[in-house]
Amino acid sequence: MKGRVACLLILNLLCMTMTIAPMASAETGNSGWRTVGIDPTMWTDGPEPEDTPMQLTYQGNAIVELEVSYVPAHFNSRAYGVIVIELFEQWAPITTENMVKNVENGIYDGIFFHRVIDDFVVQGGDPTCSKIGAYPLTSPQCGSGGTGETIPLEIDPNLSHVDGAIGMARSQDPDSADAQWYIAETEAHNLDPENRDDEGYATFGIVRNGMSHVRAIALTPTSDDPTGEEIVQNPASSAGRPTYEAEIISVRMIGVSDPDGTLRSGEVVNEDSTTWFSSLSGAFGVIGLSLGSFLALGGVCFAVFYVARIDPPLGIEQDEPKPTFDAVLLDDPGA
Repeated sequence: MKGRVACLLILNLLCMTMTIAPMASAETGNSGWRTVGIDPTMWTDGPEPEDTPMQLTYQGNAIVELEVSYVPAHFNSRAYGVIVIELFEQWAPITTENMVKNVENGIYDGIFFHRVIDDFVVQGGDPTCSKIGAYPLTSPQCGSGGTGETIPLEIDPNLSHVDGAIGMARSQDPDSADAQWYIAETEAHNLDPENRDDEGYATFGIVRNGMSHVRAIALTPTSDDPTGEEIVQNPASSAGRPTYEAEIISVRMIGVSDPDGTLRSGEVVNEDSTTWFSSLSGAFGVIGLSLGSFLALGGVCFAVFYVARIDPPLGIEQDEPKPTFDAVLLDDPGA
């Protein structure tokens, strides 16, 4: 009987141990991508360089990947591509956190670029801009939709509208940015705070790869410029909807910038990384167990061995029972 009680206690401890790991990992949300190091030398299709801090990549910054699909011009086949963006978390923590949250919530998957202006910006990020039936049929809110959660205007002297910069669209209220963003198809310093009377617009990242796709989307035929020809410019262009759907197939967090190679080499940056004990903890972390879970599991194994040694299994002879507003960009600084 003593053996049975001990076995029940051991089983209870085992159940507690197995539930510790999932609870601990759940606290990190979807941030497993932060352990993936992205090699910047793989980026070969970036924007035109400008002498600003934004041209450098920084260790640990979040990297976003947009899978896009578009028709470059009339009578062209549909093209597919990937746009990679680095988020400057050190200079725009509020804005980048908002972007990461929206990406992880999947609100950008399957929508389209609803506003495209050649030699200016391509704008997307409105979760209401998804097809209803066949494109261009969409929700009436497309272009003015969002999540309903706004963030304050976040300006930093290191950030500006260089070629390839990603910024937050907003209404006339500087603190009205929500989910919509735009990518500058060329330098657009007329949107910077120091060049405007309305506090300007906030940038928070830059395209690192796939800039050719941004430029191609900017040239796709639109309601404001139906020719799609670069030499044809509509000076009144302000809200061009692509003639052919410029789809954002998916947006996902793929890792962090790793110019130092720290993550790619498997190094762990903490004080105990050189001990064999922390190495064991890391190994068990792969299967979802914390170091504490590992120790508890070891204790269970020891207890099982101990009970089996002093209290052998019951024999059959004992006969015991078997046991879940309108975000726009104002191109004219005076507007």
